[in-house]
Amino acid sequence: MQSSALPHVNRRKPLAANIGLVSVGLDTYWAQCPGLLDDMRRKEDAFAAKLQGGASRPGEPTVSTVQPFNLSICRSAAQRPQDAVRRFGMADNPQRAAAMVPAMKAADLDLLFVDMVTYATSSTFVPFVRELTCPIVLVALQPDERLDYEHATIYRQLLNDDLCAVPEFTGVAERLGRPVADVVIGRLEGDARADGEIRQWCAVARVLHDLRRARIGLMGHALEAMYDMQVDPTAVARAFGCHVALCEPDEVLAFYRGLPAGAAPCEPHVPSTFQPSSAQSEIAQMKARILGFFDTPDPVSDPWTEKLTEHDLDVAARAAVALERFIEKRALDGLAYYYEGQPGSETRELVTNFIVGNSLLTAAGFPMCGEFDLKNCIAMMIFDRLEIGGSFAEFHPIDFGRDTVLVGHDGPHHLNIAAGRPVLRSLRKYHGKPGSGAGVEFSIKEGPITMMSIGLKRDGSFKFIVAEGESVAGPIPATGNTNTHGRFGPDVCAFLRRWSLEGPTHHFALGIGRHAAELKKLGRALGIETVVVTDGF
Repeated sequence: MQSSALPHVNRRKPLAANIGLVSVGLDTYWAQCPGLLDDMRRKEDAFAAKLQGGASRPGEPTVSTVQPFNLSICRSAAQRPQDAVRRFGMADNPQRAAAMVPAMKAADLDLLFVDMVTYATSSTFVPFVRELTCPIVLVALQPDERLDYEHATIYRQLLNDDLCAVPEFTGVAERLGRPVADVVIGRLEGDARADGEIRQWCAVARVLHDLRRARIGLMGHALEAMYDMQVDPTAVARAFGCHVALCEPDEVLAFYRGLPAGAAPCEPHVPSTFQPSSAQSEIAQMKARILGFFDTPDPVSDPWTEKLTEHDLDVAARAAVALERFIEKRALDGLAYYYEGQPGSETRELVTNFIVGNSLLTAAGFPMCGEFDLKNCIAMMIFDRLEIGGSFAEFHPIDFGRDTVLVGHDGPHHLNIAAGRPVLRSLRKYHGKPGSGAGVEFSIKEGPITMMSIGLKRDGSFKFIVAEGESVAGPIPATGNTNTHGRFGPDVCAFLRRWSLEGPTHHFALGIGRHAAELKKLGRALGIETVVVTDGF
């Protein structure tokens, strides 16, 4: 049963994007139709209010207070996105448009909205398309539902001519080799569909903002010749804009070795004169955080599981503290890793016990991806920045009776999408890989879900493979692994066949809600093919 009292992991960094807004028109009209330019500016003000929750003067950056598109993960006002919306005013001829470009470049935009307030010539649009690298979305929001045909005037037509130049603009952008990312067409007020598309593009802008500034760590090697994990960091930088920082397990080990083992119980029964070191205090706080977040039940049926031991709690807490110190030092925004180390070594103890710490980090907006899957680390970051979760997942056995497939993995997971309090179990061994320690187990919230795998095509380009389905109630195995029952149309076997034939990596990011529309927009913005295998079902 879902509970509003469930613990919640706060985001490490606030979500944000640099969003530009420029309106376009034709200067010839202003002398012909006195007052029309003022009406155009009022239309732009109305659109700007949708982005920033209030009016601002053109040219001034404003921090948005608009509600984010999805609040299922982002609960508190302090955690809501804070977009900097920069208004550049009216471009009504090519010269004025060109003069705006330096300021647009200086604003380091993640997305530019072009408000088609009336007809404008495509030459006015060319400087933006030619000079800017960010996605451009044309917005044609008509104020009137229809013209008053019996009393129609040219003035009123021009006031509602938002659509008129859209085909001209998109055609010229195509000829310049920079197609627009999207066109939003609708009513200026009271149009939920158009407003939803605008919010989706703001969410995409936040993803782009973080992707092109991210430092994603890559540590170790793929798990024993898993060819689908392999990816070229240069290709990742080209497609997504992020930097891939190569890391060594010994970097984390240096921090781990500096932490005292077994010396920081959660509630130490020691003389009042005892003064713990800063490291001991940090470990004790991490243990308290872990025990405050997770349940630790008795084992059920799997002989590999047992109730969380003090040793496994201690190792998990020290590994989590070492991880946080390491990522702070390397200034990382995500980490894909896999390493084994020698049997019985400190290295093996450390690298096989990241699961608890990396689940806490993933829920805080720092995606950690096991088995060296750099592509899926990026998918998890995308889901987190869309505020829909982003657990590390793969397919487990099919339940033919329920027409579902178990979806999960042995870690890491986005704890904020758990249906109940997550569970920690001690595992005597990890299946398919070395080591032992604490494992994270939960089902995700019931209701709509979205998942995405980032595949690689034969030409080396990336491909988004997306599906929408349902997380449905059902028992999960008490094996210390996270699982949920996923139901997808038209039926589980047909879905899995379609998914597999698209050539995905076997891992994918898993989130809550229906978000294929935003992922299609993101794919278009990045120039990445996007296939939604559940479209039509």
